[in-house]
Amino acid sequence: MAQPFHSSLAVPVSGGSLHVGVAGPPPGTPGVPVVLAVHGITGSHRSWAPAARHLGGAVTVLAPDLRGRGDSAGVGGPYGMAAHVEDLIAVLDHAGCGRATLAGHSMGAYIVARFAASAPDRLSAAVLVDGGLPLPVPPDVDADTLLEAVLGPSLGRLRMTFPSVEVYRDCWRGHPAFARAEFTEDIIDYVDYDLAPPESGREGETAYRSRVSEAAVRADGRDLLDGDAGRKALESLAEPSVLLWAARGLQNEARPLLPAETIAEARSVLPHLDVVEVLDTNHYLILLGDREAGVVAAEIRRRATS
Repeated sequence: MAQPFHSSLAVPVSGGSLHVGVAGPPPGTPGVPVVLAVHGITGSHRSWAPAARHLGGAVTVLAPDLRGRGDSAGVGGPYGMAAHVEDLIAVLDHAGCGRATLAGHSMGAYIVARFAASAPDRLSAAVLVDGGLPLPVPPDVDADTLLEAVLGPSLGRLRMTFPSVEVYRDCWRGHPAFARAEFTEDIIDYVDYDLAPPESGREGETAYRSRVSEAAVRADGRDLLDGDAGRKALESLAEPSVLLWAARGLQNEARPLLPAETIAEARSVLPHLDVVEVLDTNHYLILLGDREAGVVAAEIRRRATS
């Protein structure tokens, strides 16, 4: 299966250079809109590969590895939503793009909402993929404790080492979100891209580990859980805006990341927010599954090209 990200940009940002995957026509192609695609908290730009393939030549997709992830792993702090928004503006400036449709998955959707509040003149439409709505946070619960509860397996993976690429793939094959799904070439590519070059461990053993910075995940997660900032940002989303929603969560559990009452509350504030349930999927496969990515791409195309 062909990799849709055919080239990349190196975008100067504070602390280093942000890696940005490019799919579709080159930036600046006359008549072709730009989609800025933002991945989740432990992801990379490769999570957008299935959707980018479905989009084909209809749009230019610019998909950065956020600081502390992927080929942007060397870009350190400051982390947090404001830093990511500044980085996304730098991507648009570097590509010579005044306005773009922003699509965000999971944490990326929260960044899109903060972007709408900070730079509304740069946003032509917003596509939120299973994220972006303020999460219900129990009172008096420590943010790090809540992050461990929600992201426990993902945080644990960042601390682990693996003797081979295949063992790392097996770790992901056993993840509840993928255990009953086809482990496609796109998922393998996403998993392999997450690995840092091997290190020499004890007694010369090879050790692989994820490139995702735990410090980045924790800082971003604490900021994401700021409900007041999230609600204010959400109110900035103008038309057209759409939320694509999965009924199953990060571990394929029946409890979704975004409960029905959270969605209803958001729609009471934003009556123009379209809500589309992507059927029979979970928080990961809504973007990494080919069928689901086709639904996501169709909604992106509808907003970007209208």
